[in-house]
Amino acid sequence: MKRALVLCVALAAVAATAAPAGATNECRGLQVCVKVRGPWVVVPVELSSARAGAQFQLSCPRGFVAGGLDAELSDRAIDLSFPGLLGSPVGPGTTTSRSVVFHGVYTGSSARNPVFRPHLGCLPVSGGGGGPVPYRRLQSFPPGQPTVRRVRSVQLRAGSIRAVAACEAGERLISGWHSVGFYTASAPSAALARSVSATQTARGNRVEVRARAGAGVNGVRAVVQVGAVCGGGS
Repeated sequence: MKRALVLCVALAAVAATAAPAGATNECRGLQVCVKVRGPWVVVPVELSSARAGAQFQLSCPRGFVAGGLDAELSDRAIDLSFPGLLGSPVGPGTTTSRSVVFHGVYTGSSARNPVFRPHLGCLPVSGGGGGPVPYRRLQSFPPGQPTVRRVRSVQLRAGSIRAVAACEAGERLISGWHSVGFYTASAPSAALARSVSATQTARGNRVEVRARAGAGVNGVRAVVQVGAVCGGGS
């Protein structure tokens, strides 16, 4: 009884900082669930045959694991996906961990203002799975997690800012990404989205982004997220 009461108090504290209930379905079918809402993430309008899209990592509070996902799209032509971990059975704690990377690609044929807002439904760790079941053949290895993502989000302000994500000692840089997001009630206008520009460079084991924002970001919570995918995991 005492343990249940402590859990309820902890959930109430986390819920106070999470997003309010809405029309999204990240908690559907989950008895205990804390909602976490991300910003509106700007998806590049790439009209060539090779489209990298935009990535954004959203995390559950400590002690929780992602048990449900959903998103809002400003355009039906946004293809949204996330990388899941291999393992059986498919489920929270096996397919997902505390953090989820959402990957959005604009598949349309005309220039628009595509954005998406990711949502997580988070479960207490005790409600998730126990991880992949080990399986091994002679001279082969079970799927693991050979990469780790080092992520940093920096709040934007009018003017220029610099954000860096770096691999740790013993790791090596595999790839990097950056995204711009706006914590607004509805999808940001095209003018607001265009008021932020960012360039990314990679050097050694570091990914650096230099972003410039116009006066339109004043009074708006806007962030640039930079991420480094680093090898050297298990």
